[in-house]
Amino acid sequence: ILIEEEAHKELQREGLNAVYELHISFPDAVFGTQLEVPTIDGRAKIKIPPGTQSGKIFRLKGKGFPAVNSYEKGDQLVHVNVWTPQHVSSEEKSILEKLSNSSNFHPNPDKNEKSFFDKMREMFS
Repeated sequence: ILIEEEAHKELQREGLNAVYELHISFPDAVFGTQLEVPTIDGRAKIKIPPGTQSGKIFRLKGKGFPAVNSYEKGDQLVHVNVWTPQHVSSEEKSILEKLSNSSNFHPNPDKNEKSFFDKMREMFS
């Protein structure tokens, strides 16, 4: 007997883990929000805290794929991407130019913050 797995249109599979690419707006990243994301069983709510950076990975325990002949279940990894608009109005441009003068809007990475690759290495080791 040959069993073939059908690909999910929104989730990728990495072993027992399900991976979802979540795109959020800049205001949602700054202020935080609560969203629903698709899972293999339906939908789940996820809280995006204020100040979330692009590349942040959230883990939804037990929301991944079940293991064969076991009660074990993988996790769902939600990879956050902050969406940057390609076109802005003149009013939006003016507001962003004013904000760009603030030191709060210049990158100042925390040296203790792990890189995307460090986070991925930790998840799979």
